[in-house]
Amino acid sequence: MLMKRRQFVTAGLGLFASMGAVALAGCDNGNDTPSGEGGDEQQASGKVYYLNFKPEQDAQWQELAELYTEETGVPVTVMTAASGQYETTLKSEMAKTEAPTLFQVNGPVGLASWKDYCYDLDDADIMSQLTKDDYALKGDDGKVKGIAYVIESYGIIYNKSLLEKAGYTGDDITNFESLKKVAEDITARKDELGFSAFGSAGMDGSSDWRFKTHLANLPIYYEYKADGIETTDAIKGTYLPEYRQIWDLYINNATCEPTLLSTKTADDATAEFVTGQCVFYQNGTWDYANISSIGDDNLGLLPIYIGVDGEEDQGICTGSENYWCVNKNAPEEDIQATLDFINWCVTSDTGVQAMCGSEGAMPSGDPGMGFVIPFEANLETENVLNNLADEINADKTPVKWCFSTMPSEEWKNGVGSALTTYAADQTDANWDAVKTAFVDGWATEAAASKA
Repeated sequence: MLMKRRQFVTAGLGLFASMGAVALAGCDNGNDTPSGEGGDEQQASGKVYYLNFKPEQDAQWQELAELYTEETGVPVTVMTAASGQYETTLKSEMAKTEAPTLFQVNGPVGLASWKDYCYDLDDADIMSQLTKDDYALKGDDGKVKGIAYVIESYGIIYNKSLLEKAGYTGDDITNFESLKKVAEDITARKDELGFSAFGSAGMDGSSDWRFKTHLANLPIYYEYKADGIETTDAIKGTYLPEYRQIWDLYINNATCEPTLLSTKTADDATAEFVTGQCVFYQNGTWDYANISSIGDDNLGLLPIYIGVDGEEDQGICTGSENYWCVNKNAPEEDIQATLDFINWCVTSDTGVQAMCGSEGAMPSGDPGMGFVIPFEANLETENVLNNLADEINADKTPVKWCFSTMPSEEWKNGVGSALTTYAADQTDANWDAVKTAFVDGWATEAAASKA
């Protein structure tokens, strides 16, 4: 996910200085004996440098890195890429002498770009912890190159009390037509009600991924499903009319005029939701900590309906675009240190609590990451959005995360730019530009990736 709340790049534990630091006390990296156990003190071998993709979990990773170093003596540095800048940052850091030992790719397309850097993980200890083989990302040679470390879901989050104030419940919304009816009724009465239907669909860099990537997943998913495929070099755009109508619904029934969307941020949308300015807010489970102030009992979740036949049986978009990869070009001792670190994160009490827990889960007392992790030690989640997604998907068909097959970031940017232009002037000609960016842009970028 791309689940980006803040824009910054931060370095933890002194970054490169820490990377070269000599551990004061610890254990040999070949075993998991914490410092203070066993016989003579030994200098830890190897170090870990993690380039983190998720800004919203930066503080937790910094704390977890420090705790691991205290326990084992192995230096762990965490650097977090700014929102929307992961690929750029990764390219820059990989060109350095002290390159990341642990990084991530977003799926098959990301792996294609970084396969020459990925250590084969088939024999890594962490593989025995995976609950499904589906969470292992394999290369063309059949070897495991990446391991999903979090399973996430997204849909239309809603404020139950506001929806009820408007005279509806979540049960009244079962497809696009019923969603449209409710949203347009709220818009017609917004002055009387005191709130709008949707939050702002901001198209600045902190928010546009919700629509050029996550919303765009829906027409891709339905095209793949209809054609019986899992990827393509030539998207047809079969369900772009449905994409248009859900986008129209979002931008014309919102807290701001569509002409203002180019400057609206993710923080704006979050604030609008938590302060009761809108009922509906497209986002995912990763945003729970930012919106939990409205109360767990007040949070609801709906599938993203776009108007496809049979969508009454559609569930929540659920999957992962977060695959850990280990840099095979790192020194051998750093590779082993990195393998040990990620295994500790998903097996130790400290690591699992930090990754799965929510309020007060970190040793510091701060909230944990609130993840659902695809490993044996996964804890029951305290994140109500995760629970809601599970409940819906138990009876409905989850929507796969097909956006990991999008050909490039440039393709996403082209679609995002065209969506923004169309929002400001909703003509057929401007929608044709969206179709061109979507279909022709896909073919161009897919071809360029294979050149």
